Amino acid sequence: MENKNLVMDYYQLTMAYSYFKQNKQNEIAYFDMFYRKNPDNGGYVISAGLDEVIDYIKNFRFTEEDIECLRKKGDFDEEFLNYLRNLRFTGDVYAIPDGTVVFPNEPLITIKANIIEAQLIETALLLHKNFASLITTKATKIVAAAKGRGVMEFGTRRAHEVDAAVKGAKYAYIGGAIGTACVEAEKEYGIPALGTMAHSYIESFDNEYEAFMSYAKTFPKTSVFLVDSYDTLKSGVPNAIKVAKEYLIPNGYRLKGIRLDSGDLADLSKQARKMLDEAGLEDCKIVASNALDEYLIQELLEKGARIDSFGVGENLITAKSNPVFGGVYKLVSIEKNNKIIPKIKLSNNIDKIINPGYKRVYRFHDKETGYALGDMITLHDETVPVDEFKTEGYHNYYIRELQVPIFKNGKLVYQVPTIEETRKKCQKELETLYPEIKRINNPRKYNVVLSKKLLALKEQLLLKYKEQIIEEDTKNKQKVLGVR
Repeated sequence: MENKNLVMDYYQLTMAYSYFKQNKQNEIAYFDMFYRKNPDNGGYVISAGLDEVIDYIKNFRFTEEDIECLRKKGDFDEEFLNYLRNLRFTGDVYAIPDGTVVFPNEPLITIKANIIEAQLIETALLLHKNFASLITTKATKIVAAAKGRGVMEFGTRRAHEVDAAVKGAKYAYIGGAIGTACVEAEKEYGIPALGTMAHSYIESFDNEYEAFMSYAKTFPKTSVFLVDSYDTLKSGVPNAIKVAKEYLIPNGYRLKGIRLDSGDLADLSKQARKMLDEAGLEDCKIVASNALDEYLIQELLEKGARIDSFGVGENLITAKSNPVFGGVYKLVSIEKNNKIIPKIKLSNNIDKIINPGYKRVYRFHDKETGYALGDMITLHDETVPVDEFKTEGYHNYYIRELQVPIFKNGKLVYQVPTIEETRKKCQKELETLYPEIKRINNPRKYNVVLSKKLLALKEQLLLKYKEQIIEEDTKNKQKVLGVR
C-alpha cells in the first residue's frame, strides 16, 4: 500500500502537538468508531474495510517528505517533528470482522493506544470503514432485490476517482455482485471482469448486423449483443437472432445473451424474451442496465420483467441514494494510574450523545433457527447479563462476542481473511437476519440494548456534566452582573 500518512485532518496534528507539549503522549486513550444511522433508512449495515485499516496501521509512519511538509507549516517545533519521525502504532485494536452485520451505535472498531497515536489514525480509519461499509451494504440490497439473478458492478467510469472504482468493485463483490467492469479489480483482487460492447462499437460498422457478426466471429463462445443502438425490437433483437442462426449455431455455438440499456426495460424484456424463445433461443439470457438500483430492480421484477441479470453502475459505485456513511470516531475513556475513566460527549441532539466507556458487543442467536435476536452493548469488565436479555422475551439462545483482537501492543494478531472468505461470511451473516429486517422498504428495527450498568453509567455522566454546566453558567452570569 502506498503510504499517504498525511491524509488526515489538520486538527489531528494540532491536537497531537498540544498533547505533546503537555507531556500527555503516554496517556492511554480509548476511541470507538461507530455510526448513528443506517443508510437509506435500511435495516442493517455490513461492516467492511477492516483489511484496509489493518494495512494502514501496519504501515503507519511519517516519512522525511512528510516531516518536511509539516516543518514548512511553521506550527511545530523540531522536538515534535522528531517524535513524529519515530512514531509507530503500538496500541491495541479490537474490531468486528468484515462481512458482519452491524447496527447503529455499536463500536465497529475500538482503539486503545497512547492518545497521540489514537488521534492521528482517525481520518484514515474513517475513510476506509465508511466507504467500504457503504458500498458493501448497498451491494447486498441490490443483490437481494435481484432475487437470485446475477448483479454485475458496472460503475467504474462513474466512481469518484480511480481508487474508488477499484475498491468499490471489491466491496460490491463482497456484497454479492458476481463481477465488475473494472479490469484492475480483477488484477488486484481476482474479481471476474465482465463486459461485451458499447454503442460505439456498433456505430463503427456500416450496420448493426455487420457489427454483431464481427463480434460473434471474434467471441463465438461468449457473444452478448447490445441491442438498443437503433431499434431494440425491430432491429437489435432480429439481428441478434439472425447472427445466431447464420453463424453461431452452425458452428456449434449459442448466443449467450442480449443487453437492454434503454427504454421500458420491463416491456422490452418481455417482448424480446418472446422473440428469442420463438426463434429457439430459450437459453439466451437477457441482461439489463441503465441507472438501475435496488428500487428499480424490485419494480421491474414486480412488473414481470424477463431479465436474467443486471448491470448496475453509478447507483452502486457511489451509493447515489445515500452517498455518505456517517461513521464517527469518539473518545470514550482515558486511562490514569491503571484506572479506566469513562468519557462522554453531550449534545442537544439526543442521537449524538455517545455511549461512554470501554465496551463490548454481544449478539444473541436463536439456538434452533440461528436467527439473530438482538445485540447488547456492555462495559468491558461485565459478565454478560443474560438475565437482562431474557426480559426482552428471548430464552433459548446462544451468545457470541462481535469484536475480536486485531492488534496487541502494535503487533498484528489477526489472520486477515481472503476476499472470498469475507464474501461468504457476508452471505452467512445476512442469513441470520429475519426477512423483515432486510426489507428494502420500511424494514423492522433490530433490537440493540445497553446493559443496565452501561445505561446507569451514561445517565450518571449526563447528570454530572449537566450539573457542571449549570454551575458554570450560574458563575458566569454572576460575573456579568458583578455579584461576588
